[in-house]
Amino acid sequence: MTAVGLTLPAAFSQEGNSPFDPAPAGTRLSGIIECGRGYTSHELYNMKITLLEVLRGEAAWKRLQAADDSNKPADPGFEYILARVKFEYSARGTPGLCAHKLLPDQFTACSKEAVDYPAADVTVPRPEMRGELRSGESLEGWIAFIVPKTDETPLLNYSADAGGAVLHGGSKWFKLH
Repeated sequence: MTAVGLTLPAAFSQEGNSPFDPAPAGTRLSGIIECGRGYTSHELYNMKITLLEVLRGEAAWKRLQAADDSNKPADPGFEYILARVKFEYSARGTPGLCAHKLLPDQFTACSKEAVDYPAADVTVPRPEMRGELRSGESLEGWIAFIVPKTDETPLLNYSADAGGAVLHGGSKWFKLH
C-alpha cells in the first residue's frame, strides 16, 4: 500500500492501524495494552475498541445542548463532532489485576494531513468516555471534538500512551465521517 509516495510496512496494512487506512464506524479493532511500571513484571491485556456512532454539525450541537444548556456553540467556520465509543479490556493471563485508566485525552481528532484538532470544551452527553477498567470490563461513552466545517474526512485516533500505558501494535484509527 502506498500513500503520498510512501510504502507502508505490512504491520500497517490492516484496517484501523494507520491514518492511511482508518476503519469505518461499527468496526471492532483489537490491540494489546501493557500494564506495569518500572522494573516490575508487566502484564499484557487485550483491548477491543469500536466507534459506535458519530454525530456531526447540527445533530451533535442538539445533543450537546440537551446534555448541558450552558454549552456554547462552535465558533464560526467550525462544528462539533460527537463520537460514541465502546472499549473492552481483558487480561491475557494471570493475575490480571492491573486496571486501565481510560481518559478522553487518549482520543484525538485530526485531519487526514495529521493536523490535530482540539477536544471540545463542553459537557458531553452521559456517559462520558472516562473510567477505570479491570479485566473483563467494558465502557461505552461519548467524546467531543471541534473541527473545521471544511474538513469532510476527519479521523479519530486512540492511543493508550496518553494514560501512561503502552499500546502494542500502534494507535487505532477510525473515520469520523
